[in-house]
Amino acid sequence: MKIISSVLSLILLGSAVLLTGCTTKGKRPTPDQTVLGPNGLNPENVNATDQSAAGLQQRLPEGAIEKGNLIIGLIPSVYFDLDQSAIKPGERSKLADAVKYLNDNPTKKLLLEGHCDWRGTDEYNLSLGDRRAQSVKKYLVKAGIDEGRLETLSKGSLEATKNGTAEQMDHDRRVDLDVKKDNADAAAPAGGS
Repeated sequence: MKIISSVLSLILLGSAVLLTGCTTKGKRPTPDQTVLGPNGLNPENVNATDQSAAGLQQRLPEGAIEKGNLIIGLIPSVYFDLDQSAIKPGERSKLADAVKYLNDNPTKKLLLEGHCDWRGTDEYNLSLGDRRAQSVKKYLVKAGIDEGRLETLSKGSLEATKNGTAEQMDHDRRVDLDVKKDNADAAAPAGGS
């Protein structure tokens, strides 16, 4: 009986403490005192200096990714026929899009990466990749783009699918037009997907 009485006393004491609790109610912070700030995380309200929502500032189009100081896939790749560095008529509209992008974004530069399929020697493929990148550069310069905004690089067959199918080899014969991030881009944290 003594144990039951002790347990009941403890339960009553605990209940009394819980019921009385703290008599002062905490003050809720105003929106400007929170991490989100007065405008919350509404993308329309994010300003360029708000680092807490930096991920919302720089959304990339679907298919484009950031890799180091490059934005890959923002401008479509230009594809070439087997053992050719001449730009096919059907690929020229992509270069017209690149010219428009560069004219609309005067601080941006491009890295033109020449690629080849797996056939041929490494030396030959590096040379062919360079000729392809130079061909794209020459086309863009003739279209009015300053040569100083264009850098070329040949990867030859370094990234090609070895013993690839015809479709894979068609994809490997290309020049990628990668956008180089400028100093303002590099200073801000990257977002997007």
